Amino acid sequence: MLETLQLMGQGFVSALSLMNLLAMAGGVALGIIIGCLPGLSAAMGVALMLPLTFTMPADTGLIVLGAIYCGAIFGGSISAILIHTPGTPASAATAIEGYQMTLQGKAGKALATACWSSFWGGLLSCISLYFFAPLLAQLALKFMSAEKFWLGIFGLTIIAGVSSKSIVKGLMSGALGLIISTIGLDPIDGTKRFMFGQAFLAEGVNTTCALIGLFSMSQVFILAEKEIKKRAKAAKFSDKIMLTRDERKKIRPTIIRSWIMGNIIGILPGAGASIACFLGYNSAKQFSKHKEEFGNGAIEGVAGSEAANNAVTGGSLIPMLTLGIPGESVTAVLMGGLIIQGLAPGPELFTKHAAMTYTFFAGFVLVQFFMLAIGTLGCRGFAQISRLSDAILIPCVTVLCVIGSYAIHRNMSDVVVMLIFGVLGYLMRKFDLNTAAVVLALILGPISEKGLRGALRVSDGDIGCLFQSPVSWVLIILSIAGIFSPFLMEKFERKVAGDENVDEAKKEDALS
Repeated sequence: MLETLQLMGQGFVSALSLMNLLAMAGGVALGIIIGCLPGLSAAMGVALMLPLTFTMPADTGLIVLGAIYCGAIFGGSISAILIHTPGTPASAATAIEGYQMTLQGKAGKALATACWSSFWGGLLSCISLYFFAPLLAQLALKFMSAEKFWLGIFGLTIIAGVSSKSIVKGLMSGALGLIISTIGLDPIDGTKRFMFGQAFLAEGVNTTCALIGLFSMSQVFILAEKEIKKRAKAAKFSDKIMLTRDERKKIRPTIIRSWIMGNIIGILPGAGASIACFLGYNSAKQFSKHKEEFGNGAIEGVAGSEAANNAVTGGSLIPMLTLGIPGESVTAVLMGGLIIQGLAPGPELFTKHAAMTYTFFAGFVLVQFFMLAIGTLGCRGFAQISRLSDAILIPCVTVLCVIGSYAIHRNMSDVVVMLIFGVLGYLMRKFDLNTAAVVLALILGPISEKGLRGALRVSDGDIGCLFQSPVSWVLIILSIAGIFSPFLMEKFERKVAGDENVDEAKKEDALS
């Protein structure tokens, strides 16, 4: 325990360096800009900035990516409140009450609520990051080859299942990623596989280029095929961006409930912030003493949504850092950031690389304060950025994609790989396939393969070795549950949609 406290203290000392503080401020500001632009996403922003972190120290690079992540989740609330268009899916529920407050001339109050709730949701989620992550890392130390194989399978099934409305399409996405992960030299005997005479594929497909293509370049293609349009004009507001003591007291129970729910959702692989925001909003409505305000600009509704989706950020990092299983697409991209720094998720992050890990944890805490300050002071400016036309946005993102992929090895081959994956990501979106499952398979595929072949070599080909340990059976059960989890998610989405339709009908009846 004493050693952990020392590491925590050293982490804060390192995080408070000038370079890291500048990284936090710049990352949060950039994340908010990405988040408030409708059509862009947190995953796309993090993927786009990955190459920039290549030359940075590992802790600084991760802090930048974490800051972009937190900033983008909050940034989505700005456009949701001011133009009734969520910047990210995680702010969909915020638009319900936030825009109603804007119509009533309370836009500043809505933005202040979003900012304050996001701050506390993110800050409180760091508690679980500090205390649960090391415990889970200790459990991961007991994983042998068979357990690593089943862990990889579990990660693939959960993300493929939850993130797609069709089980078949989800598993197809994961299978496609696994096939791509076999490209390159065999990890055991060095045999060439699917290289087609291209020497640059010897080490496999570059994960960073694949991430940029799947999440960023594909989004460019999606935007480009639509009519080039200028965003709706953001509502002007004259009220101050602040909350009174009574208002902060009113939303405090909502923030605490949403933090707990969002944190749990974040730890569960595959759920993500888009689900957490509706859970937070629904719980705020259920426990509110002023239910009549909902649908007419309820401050508790904004608080519930924003506290929940930001609480996901800290929780989602726990399975990614300890087990190598991202909680959602953004953390899958963050795992790519670890890989380009020469690090692998798992127990070593808390032993061999503990100093770097706890610096990142401390930086993640401080990022929340930067988000509160920059969000509060810069909301008016960010509101104008949200109006940026697609005609400007498309070429800017395209240039960044090309430069970013080229800068990794200064090789045009990486640019070609990025463009191929951009087209692949575009087609996958058209057919409702899951790009996050492909990325995860690219990362987990080699780990699962090494685990499977390592276990079979030790047991002289006896497949029974895969079913001997209790941990293996737990992971098998979880994998089966992950495959069928879309049914539960679909049921939840239908319930939420049904509740919202009922509320809208009541509102229309009242107006008529």
